[in-house]
Amino acid sequence: MTGGIEAVGSVIEGGMLARVVEPKAGEGDGHTHEGACLNCGTALVGPHCHQCGQHAHVHKTLGAFFHDLLHGVLHFEGKIWRTLPQLVWRPGRLTREYIDGRRASYVSPIALFLFVVFLTFAGFHALGGGIDLGDKVDLNGQKVSVAEAQKKLDGQIAGLQAKRAAALKAGKPVTEIDEEIDGLRGALDTVKAVKADDVGAFTSRMAPAKADGSVSSLGAINSLWRKAKANPELLLYKLQSNAYKYSWLLIPISVPFVWLLFPFNRRFRLYDHTVFVTYSLSFMMMALLVASVGAKLEFAPLVIIPVLYAPFHIYRQIRETYGTTRLGAVVRAWFLHWFAAIALVIWAIALFGLLLGE
Repeated sequence: MTGGIEAVGSVIEGGMLARVVEPKAGEGDGHTHEGACLNCGTALVGPHCHQCGQHAHVHKTLGAFFHDLLHGVLHFEGKIWRTLPQLVWRPGRLTREYIDGRRASYVSPIALFLFVVFLTFAGFHALGGGIDLGDKVDLNGQKVSVAEAQKKLDGQIAGLQAKRAAALKAGKPVTEIDEEIDGLRGALDTVKAVKADDVGAFTSRMAPAKADGSVSSLGAINSLWRKAKANPELLLYKLQSNAYKYSWLLIPISVPFVWLLFPFNRRFRLYDHTVFVTYSLSFMMMALLVASVGAKLEFAPLVIIPVLYAPFHIYRQIRETYGTTRLGAVVRAWFLHWFAAIALVIWAIALFGLLLGE
């Protein structure tokens, strides 16, 4: 129940962010009930004040409040319903029309991207996707509670310390025992971090400080690698928890790769490529969400169709956006698939570094 409420909250949050970027998306004409603007006092000659832009009529009922929530924040009607069909079936036409200035009918790329990002991650959360380490952790291949894992690790460390003391007394080497203890302590640290849900404490323990209190880059990377090996599920959980915050990085990372499809071509500017990338990423995230729903429901068509359609979607968007030949679009789509994989790796590495630096 809590997960569902949080998911709805995430969608609303995404809609609010998109609303900031594109405040008039999906709005109707309103109703003129006043003779002068309630905001600045200018005489009204239409449904909006020509001086400050406010609606002529201000709704003051509870029903109107919830209507505005659906109508405005979630773009429940208007531009969104004209944009989505174009994005799914005619992405190149949508991209080209927006670039050429025919924008009144469509949600802007960045507004749509923000909304889709939150919708996608809210959907993952509602589906129970990803790794849920809030109550359980993976210990030696078994899912156990955080408290139980901590208790077992404490017991194993105590046992090894006793074994180490006995080995020292007998004059035997303790190097291997020390390595086991270090590994268990690392696992114990990650379990405690999950229990506290403290990313800052988790990442600060990853990177040992230098004498002046700063953290060396090489030491941070080495320590992060050791922690990742000790408990990769925790690290993945933290990455998933923070991925949506940095999803916007995919845009600047991807744009140079799209430019490489048309190097030194003066017809197309970086702005064109940015619009292309932003709309494309919005569709791909929606396709990923649909495939995830299909996997959760064990309904194969919902998984297979988005996977098979994604390459054709890229082809259509390239062909209609840039006016290429069929062969040119196919070749560029092939290259773009590899570029997309590289961009995702770069983004994951960047996210890795940002998480480490928090």
